[in-house]
Amino acid sequence: MKQTAALTIIVLALIAPACRRARYVEDDTSKVHVGIVFDIGGKDDRSFNAAAWRGVKCAESGTLPDGKTSCDKPALGIVLRDVEPGTPNSIEPAMRAFAERGYDLVIGVGFAQAPIMQVVARDYPDIHFAIIDGVVFADDGKTPMPNVAGLLFKEHEGSYLVGMIAAKTSRTGTLGFVGGMDIPLIRRFEKGYEEGAKAVNPRIQVLQNYVGVTDAAWNNPGKGKELSLAQMDRGADVIFTAAGNSGLGAFDAVEQAGMQNGRATHFVIGVDSNQNMVKPGFVLTSMVKRVDNAVYDIVKEVVEGRFKGGFHVYGLESEGVGYVIDQYNRDLVSPDAIREAEDARKKIISGQIKVTDAMAQ
Repeated sequence: MKQTAALTIIVLALIAPACRRARYVEDDTSKVHVGIVFDIGGKDDRSFNAAAWRGVKCAESGTLPDGKTSCDKPALGIVLRDVEPGTPNSIEPAMRAFAERGYDLVIGVGFAQAPIMQVVARDYPDIHFAIIDGVVFADDGKTPMPNVAGLLFKEHEGSYLVGMIAAKTSRTGTLGFVGGMDIPLIRRFEKGYEEGAKAVNPRIQVLQNYVGVTDAAWNNPGKGKELSLAQMDRGADVIFTAAGNSGLGAFDAVEQAGMQNGRATHFVIGVDSNQNMVKPGFVLTSMVKRVDNAVYDIVKEVVEGRFKGGFHVYGLESEGVGYVIDQYNRDLVSPDAIREAEDARKKIISGQIKVTDAMAQ
């Protein structure tokens, strides 16, 4: 199915120059048209891509992707099309096809698409683009391109809060962190997590490992499990994973450790989307990035004619990041841990607590 979608969009890219920039030849031209290009993980990854999909579906219909659950935001009445590339080589043709057809907004999911979007956005200066977790610069390498919005998140702030919850929960005084690709963005998660944990217990130890240094690091749950089990052998009883699909290996690792007296002996902390329900009873909480909110907001900007390129930053103050307490983990996190995390959240927003941003160092 993904390869078929990709092939379709490539064909459109090839035939579109004959009628350059034809405005949505098959659709209602009175509506704003939005095209979204996912990364190779696809829109059903239960994490990063899935969050972006929720955002555009809310903008389209006011309901979540299941078509039944209402969003907390009104529908914007857009026409929505999406592409799930089968390979990285399919991303640029997909973007170009949307641009050639005169779409009002083209969204790229993930920082890896930034170099591609830079090339395409330069060729289509009248088309609005948005990229999640990235910024696309002009040729000077310093100025953001005016037709590209970079949707960025203060991951270190949310990671600080789950670090506090992890430290309040740990019985061993040792925590784990499993990252995907070893890049500054994921170091931002790690540093915030460690600082939050040490705010609770200055003597706590945080073990850290990364799956790899290439894009393959996001899609290796076997390696994620291996690293998690190794950390558990060294005493880690709460593991925070920021590793995409590889992070699901950490979920398997803590489940394998089992329960004692009706409670898990080890916990995992989910990332990006709410993953509390993935392994109920073993997921302490999830550090969510509200990619859905950011995507919805940029679509709304286009609909209302107030699109602005450059940096769009979402932190605790805008509910761009946070942690989740729900029916799956309410009995796992102590009221004291929640009180301390909420107090820290207010202090971070007010500036009383400064969380280190590893990407800025």
